[in-house]
Amino acid sequence: MEPILSVENLSVRIAGLHILQGVSFTVAPTGVTVLLGRNGVGKTTTLRAIVGLTPPAGEVRGAVRMGAQSLLARPTHRLVRGGLGYVPEDRCVFAGLTVAENLRLAEQRGSTPAYDKVFALFPELDRRGRQRAGSLSGGQQQMLAIGRVLLNDNRLLLVDEPTKGLAPKVVTEVAEVLERVAESVPVLLVEQNLAVVRRLARDAVVLAAGQVAWTGDAQELLLETALTKSLLGVGSAEGHAPGARSQLAGPAGARKDQH
Repeated sequence: MEPILSVENLSVRIAGLHILQGVSFTVAPTGVTVLLGRNGVGKTTTLRAIVGLTPPAGEVRGAVRMGAQSLLARPTHRLVRGGLGYVPEDRCVFAGLTVAENLRLAEQRGSTPAYDKVFALFPELDRRGRQRAGSLSGGQQQMLAIGRVLLNDNRLLLVDEPTKGLAPKVVTEVAEVLERVAESVPVLLVEQNLAVVRRLARDAVVLAAGQVAWTGDAQELLLETALTKSLLGVGSAEGHAPGARSQLAGPAGARKDQH
């Protein structure tokens, strides 16, 4: 199968720092590809470069394609209209607006927003439509951030550390939603919680010092404790939220053709 996303020799300089140095990888047209690495190796920079959000003073070189479409040097709003969804690490919800207002702001002109799909995935958002987003819990805000992106048709979804800072129960809920999302939309996921990776990911790309250090089957990577310790600084059995491991157990490949 042809990849939905191809990144070739991607290099990014910001404020004189060479953050990415010739990064190349592909994302399959189905399932979840996870982007791993220690803190500060360039994972978020990679996502932001793909979606056109590198700071104006930054320098981006290389090639990024979604299908046959070149993405670099195109404005972000055009990429989004073309089917590239992005959920940033900081969630980016409007705290002073209600849940319903946040969702309405995400509607694309001329399209039919998929409210039924979003509320089926996140019934909590339907129940809290009149509540201000700033009063939601961290997990509820993350669901709203993902829901805003899913209102519109996406060919590919980029998600940056969706479980960071969440309670174990909420980590499980977010993982379940991403698992269902990935049944219909391929996902490029930045995630540090290896229990979530074990549950969701088919393929893995590991960054180290701004370069690709490893690519391959995510489940095979997680079986190699010494390798994960070397690349990520944590053994495959350690990188999970306390109490979440049993709820999240089960490799992506063991599920019935979901990805």
